[in-house]
Amino acid sequence: MSLENKNLKVLVVGCGNMGASHAMAYHTLEGFEICGLVSTGNSKVVLNEKLGGGYPLFSDYYEALAATKPDAVCISTYPDTHEDFAVKAFENGCHVFIEKPLADTVEGAQRVADAAVKAGKKLLVGYILRYHPSWEKFIELSHDMGKPLVMRMNLNQQSHGPKWTVHRNLMKSLSPIVDCAVHYIDVMCQMTRSKPIQVNAIGARLTEDIPEWNYNYGQLQIRFEDGSVGWYEAGWGPMVSDNAFFIKDVFGPKGAVSIVAKKAAAEGNSDNIDAHTKTESIKVHHADLDQHDEFTKTDDWIDLTDEPDHQELCNREQRYFLKAIQKDIDLSNPTEDAINSLKIAFACDESVKTGAAVMLQD
Repeated sequence: MSLENKNLKVLVVGCGNMGASHAMAYHTLEGFEICGLVSTGNSKVVLNEKLGGGYPLFSDYYEALAATKPDAVCISTYPDTHEDFAVKAFENGCHVFIEKPLADTVEGAQRVADAAVKAGKKLLVGYILRYHPSWEKFIELSHDMGKPLVMRMNLNQQSHGPKWTVHRNLMKSLSPIVDCAVHYIDVMCQMTRSKPIQVNAIGARLTEDIPEWNYNYGQLQIRFEDGSVGWYEAGWGPMVSDNAFFIKDVFGPKGAVSIVAKKAAAEGNSDNIDAHTKTESIKVHHADLDQHDEFTKTDDWIDLTDEPDHQELCNREQRYFLKAIQKDIDLSNPTEDAINSLKIAFACDESVKTGAAVMLQD
């Protein structure tokens, strides 16, 4: 029987914030069937209760994979497990949905992509902004601003309690600008449609709670072949300022486009996962001047109050995952984009640690 005529059996690995959201999608959407929940801690129990109970629970991924024989695996664990978990899933004939970053090294990411091709199975990386109509509009409008572009983005998170625990655990393997920046590097590449050629980055270690080699604040700059430039900053921790934590801005010769999250920014929700994708409105500024050097057009505001929340965005990702499997959609281009954005992010990480600019090679 084809997968168009039966539910896709999914093993959910990792039951934290993102894993729980994806599990909720599988639990509520037609076409999916959860065959097991996997985590090393108590999060699987909490999630199972939230979903009404009844799902098989596992503490060991490899045991769960053998016991449940899923059609697909959803990987939302810490990045240092992504490569091995994904490759094992492909070796067992499973499709894979995996949270970003694809792996904790560029070589690992390529190994995962190669394993998908070898197995003839689908690999979809969780770049959630690609499913957000407001971000799609933001990118589309940037193409009207001329070249070169100047892109300014950040996402600083004043985390505490359980969210600081998550961030500390993430920083055992990756820095904030690697883990978070891949989203926004991907956006910049879509905006410029140009090759990135050089990166510079700086970072600061503001806590003893993370490994000595890592840093919990980072800022990167990218120079593109067409003359466009972009910067992104990310900071995690209880000491991080929540002032201007959400900047999403692009301007070129013809004007500027800005995502303005008025409510989210006013409430200081820097550690709220819904605020991270919140747009609310897009401001379009036109640079045209008259003979007196006064603006000829007023700014346009595109109202985006009726937009998908974080859970609905996860639902859309999973609907596309199912469609890609059922309709045999070629996912090689988005996979290549995911590897490319990770490669750029790691080059930025190298720049932080060496204090030197890094030239990007083919």
